[in-house]
Amino acid sequence: MEKQEKRAVIKYLYKKGFTPNAIYEDMLSTLGEDAPSYATVKIWVAEFKRGRLSTDDEPRPGPPVVSSTPETVQRVLDIIMDDRRVTLRQIANLVDISQERVHFILIDILGMHKVSARWVPKLLTADQKRQRANLSRENLKLFEGDPDNFRKRFVTMDETWVHHFEPESKQQSKQWKHVTSPTPKKEKSVPSAGKVMASVFWYSEGVIMVDWLPKGRTVTGAYYVELPRQLREKIKVTRRGKLTKGVLYHHDNAPAHTSPIAMAKIHECGFELLQHPPYSPDWAPSDYHLFPQLKRHLAGTHFQSDDDVITAVNNFLSDQEVDFYKSGIMALQHRWQKCVDLKGDYVER
Repeated sequence: MEKQEKRAVIKYLYKKGFTPNAIYEDMLSTLGEDAPSYATVKIWVAEFKRGRLSTDDEPRPGPPVVSSTPETVQRVLDIIMDDRRVTLRQIANLVDISQERVHFILIDILGMHKVSARWVPKLLTADQKRQRANLSRENLKLFEGDPDNFRKRFVTMDETWVHHFEPESKQQSKQWKHVTSPTPKKEKSVPSAGKVMASVFWYSEGVIMVDWLPKGRTVTGAYYVELPRQLREKIKVTRRGKLTKGVLYHHDNAPAHTSPIAMAKIHECGFELLQHPPYSPDWAPSDYHLFPQLKRHLAGTHFQSDDDVITAVNNFLSDQEVDFYKSGIMALQHRWQKCVDLKGDYVER
């Protein structure tokens, strides 16, 4: 089969909706060794999409197809594999083709695009990922059969600093403008020095207790050890029957939380402690749900005193519907499953 005939077949199958892989498999089964390579099929399909290749050799706009030969494509791919941060200009100089052609090869033929690295709490080791994945599998068993039981038993806590002033995020400060209107500006702001620390204990139906750290104190094991006891007393008074069902207690791996005296007190209170792997804020409902919503609500507001901050936080927590808290807790099932699927890597949402 002549080259032009092969092009005609590829164009026909492309117009029929065949993918490059399906076209290649069809031609390979029919033509055998005379079939064009997969790279050639993919290049020609990409050219047909852009209207730069016909079934004959008539002139067409854009760079010649010869600059997208399988050999050139492979060389571009090799350069990318050696250095993921290489620029279009650098590739063009190395391969001796235009930047526009490099862009075409990367986007249309190789299906690649350039992205920024995302920030993660820590670059996890293989062992840490394995631990996260294994714990996720174990925790998913808590949902089996009776997810409602998990929801009612699970109690989580975490600490957060709340500033007297928290700047609005870039997203929050967006506003509509006409095409002829000047772009709005605002002064760069930073969080205020005044701040208070809140330890929030909550579950799927709301907040059970908030502890405000006194001025001059830090959260140590000696300080934290009293909080589980206070939590138990609060549950006994305000959440009757919850202690009988058993509390599945969750906190992160902060040193104060994992100190021997704190662990002993949690055991003494009769709480069942849910294991939390290191460097895993994506497993903490306070970190991925409660605190971000709280900070967004308070952003842009100036508070004159610690008491004003405390009042605002308490109002926010009490104003939320039960579904707000329930959705934050029940999201753990999805996050644990996603962690398993990602082989222990971080879960964004």
